[in-house]
Amino acid sequence: MIEVRDLKKSFRHQTVLDGVNLRIEKGESVVIIGRSGGGKSVLLKHLIALLKPDSGQVLIEGENIVPMDERQLLRVRQKFGMLFQGAALFDSMSVAENIAFPFRRDKSLSEAEVRRRVTEVLAMVELSGTEDKSPAELSGGMRKRVGLARAIVYQPQIVLYDEPTTGLDPVVSDSIDKLILRVRDRLHVTSVVVTHDMRSARRLGQRILMLSDKKIYATGTPDEIFNSEDPVVRQFVEGVSDLEEPALKLK
Repeated sequence: MIEVRDLKKSFRHQTVLDGVNLRIEKGESVVIIGRSGGGKSVLLKHLIALLKPDSGQVLIEGENIVPMDERQLLRVRQKFGMLFQGAALFDSMSVAENIAFPFRRDKSLSEAEVRRRVTEVLAMVELSGTEDKSPAELSGGMRKRVGLARAIVYQPQIVLYDEPTTGLDPVVSDSIDKLILRVRDRLHVTSVVVTHDMRSARRLGQRILMLSDKKIYATGTPDEIFNSEDPVVRQFVEGVSDLEEPALKLK
């Protein structure tokens, strides 16, 4: 479904990705982990061509999207839904208008059909009855759910999640994880999740990829990653710093 070949990306003089290779099968649920600033979100944005690489290929169902122009990319992007870190809702629009936004250019559906789809996805994310609310009236977890509803309303084949539980308390994070699993199982989508949350990574990933030193450093099932003896992998999944702090002396 998705293949990345020798992907390289720099911003000015800072190299962020330096020869990334990965392959994601249709229907697979993959989690990408790695340190802050390590290029995870940058990699995710290359999959949907929000960023162009300096070199390398990004293949979606065998098509290299790197050389495509915006008109060609519109067709490919219809295969994707994306939940951004902050949900990226429009403050001036209601919940229903935010979710229906992907249909603004698509005149093939009637207003009644659009409303039906909005109602359907709101029920799926357990927010029925919130159509007329504004984003300002919603909690952080509710905004994430609206963002997810917008991501799936177009019935995509692939859903990308950029830090879906960031800024949420553990209980709300748990509900978002369960919602992602429900969407995956009900819609049979290919899921790619970028996260720092190790509990989410273990729960959501059929396979986990670790991005380190600008490349895919490790890959495996959750059990393989969490039981790895590799010091770089263990340091990250256990959340320990590079330097051991000296023990405090009690007086």
